[in-house]
Amino acid sequence: MGKGEDTRAKILEAALVQASEGGFESLTIGTLAARTGLSKSGLFAHFGSREELQIAALDAAANRFIETVFMPALKAERGLPRVREIFERWLHWTDDSGLTYGCPLHAAALEFDDRPGPVRDHLVARYQSLQQNLERAFGLAVDTGELAPGSDVAQLSFEALGIVFAYYHAARLMRHPDAASRARNALERLIASATPAA
Repeated sequence: MGKGEDTRAKILEAALVQASEGGFESLTIGTLAARTGLSKSGLFAHFGSREELQIAALDAAANRFIETVFMPALKAERGLPRVREIFERWLHWTDDSGLTYGCPLHAAALEFDDRPGPVRDHLVARYQSLQQNLERAFGLAVDTGELAPGSDVAQLSFEALGIVFAYYHAARLMRHPDAASRARNALERLIASATPAA
């Protein structure tokens, strides 16, 4: 990378950590200048507005998620092994990425769900892509015969995403030590509901 690209990557890395800690509303040119040691004018050279910065940080978070969760899971066998691998990596992706304060994408979903504008639109597009990838993984499990023919993969994806969000609530807010095991149990119950009868 050139110097400019390297600086931009450094800023976005700091933005991910900031968003994990304080949400996307905490992302400002000023807070990132303090965190990175760069001048405000230097940051403006890379991001002309707070909104542009937030969108770039969303992209960085989504790309980190794909690199941490979906790409490695592609090495797993098609079907339920891949579904389970995606789910397992999803539960721990923030720790594996060094974002110890939680998922910035989840934080953004809570912040922007009722706030129209370019940031929300961008976030919705990212979640739609995520949902499609999850539906594709369930669809492959239908193709392998591990899930019943005609299974509603959109519904399975919807419920799996709900399990992940319930896990975030239980693990991060409520500090339940058994949150991960309950999430895994919920996924297996969901899979069982779509498993062909013997």
